[in-house]
Amino acid sequence: MREGGEVMADAHGSQERGGGGAGGGERLDVAVSVLALLADRTRLGLMERLGRGEADVTTLTEATGAARTSVSQHLAKLRLAGLVVTRKEGRRVVYALGHGHLRRLVDEALNVADHQIGALPPHE
Repeated sequence: MREGGEVMADAHGSQERGGGGAGGGERLDVAVSVLALLADRTRLGLMERLGRGEADVTTLTEATGAARTSVSQHLAKLRLAGLVVTRKEGRRVVYALGHGHLRRLVDEALNVADHQIGALPPHE
């Protein structure tokens, strides 16, 4: 809720919700799981790169600087959790973000980091 009692709505048109109430505990548990998966430098780098568009393992390996086997293992975890999806393009497997919320989540995490390291001035 904003100042003056104005209720904020999310992208789905539902009102801002607290941690309590029906499903609140489950929502928090799922959010914790998602954030835990993203709390890894390689996985966050993969998600950041996928936020700019689809990519195959070779492209993602180059983007992250991690070993190909490591990238493949991280992608498997992200795929199992539903955070990334795949499609076949000939013999290649192409990866993409599971949905748009993930791009915004990663972008905001990186924006917070920019503020923390002083690259951006504080704002509301």
